[in-house]
Order: sequence, then C-alpha cells, then structure tokens
Amino acid sequence: MAKAQINPEKARWLEVLGISMPLCLSYIPIGLACGILLHAAGFNFIMTLLVSVLVFSGGAQFILASLLTINAPLSSIFMTLFFLELRYALLGSSLSKYIKNESQRFIWLFSVSMNDENYAINYLKFATDKKWKPDDALLVEHYSLISWSVANMVGGLIGSTISINLEVVDFALTALFLYMIVMQLRNNLTLMIMLLSAVLAVVFMVWTHSIIGVVIATLISSFIGFLIENTVRKVSPRPQKNFFLTKLFRPRMTRTTLEDQQNHAQRKAAKQKAEAEKTQSEINSEDR
Repeated sequence: MAKAQINPEKARWLEVLGISMPLCLSYIPIGLACGILLHAAGFNFIMTLLVSVLVFSGGAQFILASLLTINAPLSSIFMTLFFLELRYALLGSSLSKYIKNESQRFIWLFSVSMNDENYAINYLKFATDKKWKPDDALLVEHYSLISWSVANMVGGLIGSTISINLEVVDFALTALFLYMIVMQLRNNLTLMIMLLSAVLAVVFMVWTHSIIGVVIATLISSFIGFLIENTVRKVSPRPQKNFFLTKLFRPRMTRTTLEDQQNHAQRKAAKQKAEAEKTQSEINSEDR
C-alpha cells in the first residue's frame, strides 16, 4: 500500500513551513502569555495584535507590559526598548552577505520581520544548506510572525475573561532574559561583561531611582566589552587563545557547521594530495 505523502509535489512553501513549524508551535504558549499580560497592562485585543505585528519581539513586548504596569515614564520605555532592539543591527549584519543582492524592498521586509528565533533558523540554514534562498528565509520570518501575532491576539481575548496577578510579569520577564543571557554566553569576556552589567545595573538603578539605570549600565558595559575585545584582537598575536576570547564549554554539535566540516574535509584532501605529489616527485627523482 502506498504511503500518504504530506508534500507530494515538493512545494517549496510547504517545505519551509515544515522547517518553521517547531518555532511556530513554540510561540503559541509564550504568545498567549504575552497577549494576556498586554491585556492586563491595558491593551485591547486589536492593540495587542498591532503591537505584535509592529514590534514582533517577545522581550520588548514583555518589557512594555512590565513598564506600563508600574507606570514608568514614556521616555524610559522608549529608551529601554530602543537599546534592547539595537541587537538586531548586529544580527542583521551577519545575514547581510546572504541577501545583499536582493532589492531594497526585500531587505526592508526582511529587516522588519526578523527576530531572535527566526534569525537563528535562517543563519543555521544559510550556513549549512546550499539550497537555502533569501525567499525561503523571508517565508520563515512571515510564518513565525503570523504564529506569534495570532497567539498574542488570542491571548488578548483570553485576558478579557480571566484575571491574573501582575507580579507574574516580573517573573516572566526575568526568566526570558535569563534564557537570552545563557544563550549568548560564548567566551569569558561575555561572562565577565554579563556580571559587570548586572552589578552596574543595581548601582545605577539605586542611584537614579529609575529604569534608566539599566540603560546606563548597558551602555557602559557594552563600551567596556568593546574596548577589551578590540584591544585583544589588535595586540594579541593569537586572539582566540587569549583568556578573554577563550570559548566557554559548548555541546560538540554546536561548535562547527556543515560548512565548516566541508571546508575541513577540503583542506584535508588538499593536504593529502600535496603529500602524494611530493612522494611521487621523490620517487621520480630517485628513478632518474
């Protein structure tokens, strides 16, 4: 008996949907929670939908809900969200080489639809799959945006029927950023800057009595981290062996991509070929 096939015609949009599905499904519970918290902060379901589409950042939306519940000034909200979202400039730059030949309209759509999770999928696919195209990457972003926005809107509707303790906002926000910190720890320098920024955040928040203390701590810590890394790369003869840039432990499978393995295999084959040619040359010299 023939087995049923999900995608018998090999439709590309359906293949990309299958790749995006784990991410889309993972957005449902946290998207519902975010929608509920935004409703508790004063958003109706239409405003919740607009925020999820226009902002499309779980961290930013959780922060927005948290700051609104404590009646933070708009200036602090804008500054906090601005510096939080600046990381996308760095994330986008690492993908720029893959989409540099696309139109300005495409790049704009790609930029406004990118977030941490779909960036991770697209970066991995670009690095390991030679058939992965910019159009596929844009589809991943749109699938994740639709999933997140619908989950947010449904959460906003659910929030109108139930009541929650707003203290959960702080817990959810803390858990979210602890996860983000752990995922970004790659070397000793990032660990040290993380600890420094935590200490400075406490100091400046006590000093300023405002959330702006976190922004100040972030700027100072980032600047110090940049100075250290820039100095090490310029001065040290082997930067990757320097204490600051030494990598922290990571699972073995995340250390190299398929592209790295292919490059290693090519270098190994070239080395073996060179050795074989050298050996053959020595044999020919002896024969003469």
